[in-house]
Amino acid sequence: MTRVDGRVERGNRTRQSVLRRAVDIASVEGLEALSVGRLAGELELSKSGVFALFGSKQELQLATVREASRIYVAEVLEPASKAVAGVARLWRLCEAWLDYSQRRVFPGGCFFYGVMAEFDAREGPVHDALVEAQRAWMSQLESCAEEGRAAGELRADTDSAQLAFELVALMETANAMSVLYDEVGPYDRARRGIASRLRPAATDPSSALHLP
Repeated sequence: MTRVDGRVERGNRTRQSVLRRAVDIASVEGLEALSVGRLAGELELSKSGVFALFGSKQELQLATVREASRIYVAEVLEPASKAVAGVARLWRLCEAWLDYSQRRVFPGGCFFYGVMAEFDAREGPVHDALVEAQRAWMSQLESCAEEGRAAGELRADTDSAQLAFELVALMETANAMSVLYDEVGPYDRARRGIASRLRPAATDPSSALHLP
């Protein structure tokens, strides 16, 4: 029986605790607020030990984006994947996203909404990682809309890319307003807005979507 090296196991646990704190900080203050010294101090770890895990501030930022993506997949994409492909899954993705934001999985609301504004006009690996994450999310929504159109659930003239864009706009506005005002009302408005957008596009608005 192979025994796991205790040092490797401790290193993995330390890395995970550092990244969990890093995503929370970044969701509120941005990725530029991260530093090896700050994380080491808050978690009562040695600065050299934390530095050895990442090697540079940029690698720490990239690792934080990857960790946020992992959490995002678990909280939004995986639950929605259980719904039937097509419009039902599209609706479930929107519901899962609003729930993830409302529950404050990240204390600053949606992690990606905040840090994208920080890096949108920059160049480099962190910017590119955020672009990749956002494109993957938009692609999920577009694919669900396309599946719905192919199955006859959405009108044949539905522009899947436009529909996905509008749904994201509603969700991100709800996130921003809820965080700013510390209110949950924007999520209800977003749900009604999403339903109002999907009903006219659906070939059978009274189908089993259970829109509000």
